[in-house]
Amino acid sequence: MSISSSVRKTNTLRLLRLLVCACAILSVPFSTPAMTQGASDAWYETEAINQGLPVGPDDRIDRTAPRQTLRGFLNATEQGNFGAAAHYLNLADVPQDIQEERGPETAQKLSSILARQVWINWRSLPARPDAMIEHSSDSSARAGQPRRNLVIASLETGQSAYDIRLARYKSADQPAIWLFTPQTVDNVDVLFAEFGPRRYESRIPASLKREIAGLWLWEWIALPALCIALLFAGSMTRSATLWLASKSDRTWLRKGLDRSGLPLAILIMAGLAQLVFSNVLSFSGPVQMILRPVLIILMVWGVGMTALRLLDAALHRITIRYVGEIDDKRGVDERELYTSIYALRRLIVLLMVGLAVIVVLARLNLFESVGLTLLASASVLTVVFGIAGQAVLGNILASLQIAFAKPVRIGDSVFFEGDWSYVEAVFYTFLRLRTWDHRRIVVPVTYFVSKPFENWSVAEARMMKVIDLRLDPCADVDELRDCFEKLVKDDPEISESDSANTRTTDQSADGLNVSFYAMMDDPSTGWTVQCRLREQLMAHIRDNRPNWLPRERVEDVHARNNPDRRDPQSAGTVRMAGSG
Repeated sequence: MSISSSVRKTNTLRLLRLLVCACAILSVPFSTPAMTQGASDAWYETEAINQGLPVGPDDRIDRTAPRQTLRGFLNATEQGNFGAAAHYLNLADVPQDIQEERGPETAQKLSSILARQVWINWRSLPARPDAMIEHSSDSSARAGQPRRNLVIASLETGQSAYDIRLARYKSADQPAIWLFTPQTVDNVDVLFAEFGPRRYESRIPASLKREIAGLWLWEWIALPALCIALLFAGSMTRSATLWLASKSDRTWLRKGLDRSGLPLAILIMAGLAQLVFSNVLSFSGPVQMILRPVLIILMVWGVGMTALRLLDAALHRITIRYVGEIDDKRGVDERELYTSIYALRRLIVLLMVGLAVIVVLARLNLFESVGLTLLASASVLTVVFGIAGQAVLGNILASLQIAFAKPVRIGDSVFFEGDWSYVEAVFYTFLRLRTWDHRRIVVPVTYFVSKPFENWSVAEARMMKVIDLRLDPCADVDELRDCFEKLVKDDPEISESDSANTRTTDQSADGLNVSFYAMMDDPSTGWTVQCRLREQLMAHIRDNRPNWLPRERVEDVHARNNPDRRDPQSAGTVRMAGSG
């Protein structure tokens, strides 16, 4: 064999490979011998269409456009003319000798599937023979081009998804028509077994199967009755949950069950409704389209909220057992544990919300449509959500910052904008502060972290308390120092009596400012002891040295100029002033 012939053979093989790749890209239907790819992209060319069916009344069968094909199919099935409805199917994969038998049967099953699972959007179905997209709001690449294949609906059974499609076919010397695809015809049996009439639906009288306002007459009767039954089941579930809570000996379980009554009731109601739709009655497409996503969302919400309520009760039990009540008397490690538990709860909530969104999107098959839309308009959505949710997202991030950096912990004693309070709780968007007089201050997290505040428990709960007294200049500070040290030693709530100290911190014409210092174990105890020591010091001065109280002296000018006329009773006249 010469070199030139070898080269020609190699080139021929390469050309064949290119042709195979091109055919794969163009999706040539090699599996159906009766159907071949035409030169036009407006239809599929086929040798013959449904030769096994009897000739139908062509004047009544309009298959020129997708909308006309679907409308004609539904009208024929509603009239019970399944033989005419079979002419809207492409029975290319059905042997010719049994098409007359299988065609009407398949049409009846397909009409049942469409009635129960598909809510048809007639506006989205083209009325043009070429199904061209004339106007597109999402800048579709197919805008202005003819189409030959449309998806009417996509139904999922188990782990598989099946499409119901219309396609345009043209045989020799015949105009192009729209039919349900051979793949749709092949999938009818599987879809009918999954979504066809349920076991009790055959007992419904024919008089109740008339359509009124888009729904069957029996649906207008069954839906209110089903709602009443579900409400009764939900009420019984909630009552049973509360009864179990009252019988429980464990406090955390009792609180968890008590708060889980409503989520459990909604979960049971949604689950029972799903069982009715799956095994008892099969409602029409509009009802399915509305109730199916609602039931899925309610079931996911019920499971998530029930688990979260029980988790909250368990975390609260752990907190009470290992930490105790919220105050600054607990150690730093205990307050950090309490804060970490709250942070763990917030992370669990975020994970549960994310998981719930993923489950709902997956169950409703929204990943494709929603995902592509989000990707197509990501920049616009980023700006919109960034502006609309700036405050919420900022508060969530700030709360996570508090949870991990811990500038304040739950139970810390803080002085914020003139109020001494405890950090009682840290939520996603706000903090709850409990003041010393048991008021509650709710502060947005971003506002709290952007303002300076005093954390009296950041390193330790101990703090130095100061008692200031304004006294007369003649007061003996050493005597007061001895009295204060004795009071501190005798006070049972002061553990560091050696820290007591007394200093004269100011002096003016009005008198002396004497400051008494004592170390307190925590701010709450310190405030109580501070008030008690102030009362004891004032009682000592009042009972033993009343002349040390601040006084305003009045000088008699006439008596100073005339000593002989001085009134002995007026000497040393004073006017008392309040203590500082």
